[in-house]
Amino acid sequence: MIGMKCAMTRAAMSGLYHSGAHRLLAPYTQGAGVIFTLNQVRPPQEKDFAPNRGLEVAPEFLEAMLDRVDEEGLDVVTLDEAARRLREDDERRFVCFTFDQAYRDTLHHAYPLFQRRSLPLTVYVATDYASGWGELWWLALEEVIARAREIELCRQGGLWRIPTATGQEKQRGFEQIYEWLRSVDEARQRQVIRALADSYDIDMSATCHDLMLGWDEIAALAADPLIAIGARSKAHYEISKLAPKKALSEMAGSADIIEDRLGRRPVHFSFPYGDETAARARDFALAKEAGFKTAVTTRRGMLFPAHRRFLTALPRVPLAGDYQSLACTALYLSGATFAFRNRFQQVSAA
Repeated sequence: MIGMKCAMTRAAMSGLYHSGAHRLLAPYTQGAGVIFTLNQVRPPQEKDFAPNRGLEVAPEFLEAMLDRVDEEGLDVVTLDEAARRLREDDERRFVCFTFDQAYRDTLHHAYPLFQRRSLPLTVYVATDYASGWGELWWLALEEVIARAREIELCRQGGLWRIPTATGQEKQRGFEQIYEWLRSVDEARQRQVIRALADSYDIDMSATCHDLMLGWDEIAALAADPLIAIGARSKAHYEISKLAPKKALSEMAGSADIIEDRLGRRPVHFSFPYGDETAARARDFALAKEAGFKTAVTTRRGMLFPAHRRFLTALPRVPLAGDYQSLACTALYLSGATFAFRNRFQQVSAA
């Protein structure tokens, strides 16, 4: 299903690009600016089964993206400056680059590109990951399915058997289990993934240590004035599923830990997952209560002056592995794709 959606989206984007309609729409759809979001930036990995590849982009694509932004004459700014421009209705269009999870690849492959150009970026830290005990459950699920020929799970009181012998079965099985794990409560989700990981001798803590920046590395990055460190909760839970007290603890508590570790309190927050179900109006209000100046989602869209009233519910545009081309880049900067997706509604904070 996910693969089919990606193929359909790519086809629609190709038609929009080759028709030239995005250029005609740009004056109405490009907005005041855009916040790009990335996860892993690293050279392509040679793997037949890689359902999380959509979270990765190649360093070469990111560099081409920075070139295109420069050619368009857009300002690459901090989130503080973006918020100021929205509040003051500054007409100069801007771009922000944000990195979720604080993967170690950010240090080795992304940061040097920004450093050479003296461009700012924001890295959001989930504090459990930085401390080495976070659960990258979607990667653990990928590894489990890569090893398994069939997976058995208890769902709604019954036994659920998912065949995972062939490549096609593995992809379908990953999509089915991932969607189910996103639908259950956070305690149940982690319970299931821990059991699966244990069954296949997968050490999630070791994966966390291998892939994520530790506190010493984060402190070194934070010492560069180009880099802002933001918060992304403690355990990377879906905030909307948590009771208000627990949600606030995840959000404000992560800022407390970052302040204790780095000596500076983060004022920017990134909602884990951040889609329409993962962050809602209650959570946007909680972000403000926790003291954050901005909070970003993964709801796709451009920024418009009206977002000055919704700074803790900001949309972003993903730079994702399935859409690494200059045609996609042109569409992203025009905002046309997201205008159609959002039915030409500029702001949504529900």
